[in-house]
Amino acid sequence: MPTTNYTQPEQWTRGLYFNKKTYADTPLLTFEEARSSLPAPIFENRPDYIECYWRTWEIAYRNTFVPTKESGFVSNFIDAAFNDKIFLWDTAFITMFCNLAHPYIPGIRSLDNFYCKQLDDGEIAREYVTNSGVEFYKWVNAERKPLHSFFHNHYKHRGLAQINDLDFEVMYKPDLGRTVENPPYFRLDNLNHPIVSWAELESYKHTGDRERLELVWEPLVRYYDALCYHLYNQFGLFVTDWASMDNSPRNKYLGSGVDISCEMVLVARSLIEIGDILMGKKVEEGSKEAAKDLERQIAKLEKDAATFTAAINNFMWDAETGFYYDVKNDGTRAPVKTIAAYWALLAGVADESQAAKLSEWLNDPNTFNRTHRVPVCAADEPGYDPQGGYWRGSVWAPTNTMVIRGLEKYGYVDLAREIALNHLDNVVQVFKDTGSIWENYPPDAIDSGNADKKDFVGWSGIASTLYLLEHAIGLKGDASKNELTWRLQSGMGTIGCNQYWFAGKTMDLIAVEQTDGSYLLTVSSDAPVKLHVVYGGNEIKTEVNGTIEIRIKA
Repeated sequence: MPTTNYTQPEQWTRGLYFNKKTYADTPLLTFEEARSSLPAPIFENRPDYIECYWRTWEIAYRNTFVPTKESGFVSNFIDAAFNDKIFLWDTAFITMFCNLAHPYIPGIRSLDNFYCKQLDDGEIAREYVTNSGVEFYKWVNAERKPLHSFFHNHYKHRGLAQINDLDFEVMYKPDLGRTVENPPYFRLDNLNHPIVSWAELESYKHTGDRERLELVWEPLVRYYDALCYHLYNQFGLFVTDWASMDNSPRNKYLGSGVDISCEMVLVARSLIEIGDILMGKKVEEGSKEAAKDLERQIAKLEKDAATFTAAINNFMWDAETGFYYDVKNDGTRAPVKTIAAYWALLAGVADESQAAKLSEWLNDPNTFNRTHRVPVCAADEPGYDPQGGYWRGSVWAPTNTMVIRGLEKYGYVDLAREIALNHLDNVVQVFKDTGSIWENYPPDAIDSGNADKKDFVGWSGIASTLYLLEHAIGLKGDASKNELTWRLQSGMGTIGCNQYWFAGKTMDLIAVEQTDGSYLLTVSSDAPVKLHVVYGGNEIKTEVNGTIEIRIKA
């Protein structure tokens, strides 16, 4: 197994590795107070986009909170909008659209409240009770038994409250094929989707905040080490349970999860990228020893990523079908195709030919190319629910975002945009029909299906904000390069965005389509920024410092 910094904890000490120890934050803004500072999209031909966009932010601001004193949380936060708890992977995805409004809403710093609860072996729980700040008791391994899952063998959708006082003997115990001397504080139910490193990196690319990366570096590394210690098995893969995808048809075969295994590669590679950024910072500051220490950690992470990738491709890739599958405890592949396979793209696990096969599945109407893209379970699998059925077929903003970012990594930008716009259009249409934004959506109809949670902002806010600005209007900033890229498409009419914020600067951008098919752009910025405009086969690169006009033809 990979080497880690794991040590036996002496007590339930929390927050050792996060340097923000007490609550400190700026006053929360209401939606009415923040609106004049938020990015204001322009899409003349789609007023429904704009209406849904502003409604999304209105709901989001209703879900922002100052923590209670009793919670021990250290920052204001935006809530997952699910129940009386905050959730780690929900929050990670929520930050991705909140980055657009970074100075005006507690997006990325919502993750502070997980780092400040991190245990001294590096574990971070998937959820904490909002008012008290304590871990959900059913996921706590109070007796320090070997790794096990409380709910996996007794899962019932929306039925957790009825499951109590289970004996250890009847709980699911994954076979790691090795002895773990120091069992985890948490049950397996509590250790999943460790994607916060990716979320921090996504935030950095929009904000350029290196100090933030420095603050979270040690918590992220310690979290990674803890999961390597507790979840790594004899196949060189990582184990998971129901909690990754609730009621998915895959669950009866788990096993090693293709999602958690690829996510651990993603974590390693995200940490490598963050480490490189921080190493550059240390060199600038003249801190040679700190830079060398980061270099050593990066080398270890590179070795881990290569090792995990090889195991995933050996055990989980099926060349005959061209797909990644979960692996059962006996080392054979599970037979269910789910969206979990696409973490292999985001993590960079797939080679070019494997990525091509995965992209073909996304275009197959018998599996993943349904009316509303992309269902979390392939439509030809037993148990698929055309009305959604939660994780038996629903379309979810977080998994779509994972698929889209993975496709972009491999150059499938047109397919990524097609999926993003399909989701955006369907979310907006259902908003027009129902007046709400839903937790998930059915794959085979443009309605809310059997979803039961509305006004879910929450991660469902991603489509009507991030997808609108990035994929429909075409704006994407890269703070590391101080560059904004604007990708234009023909037939869009007048589009743009006022008060677009990234990397500490605010921009106004408008593009007016001309009768000859060209666009006339007017762009202003309150600080110097590079602008990269792409339209058809043409590109223009220039610098904006003040106001400029540009005309571009396809």
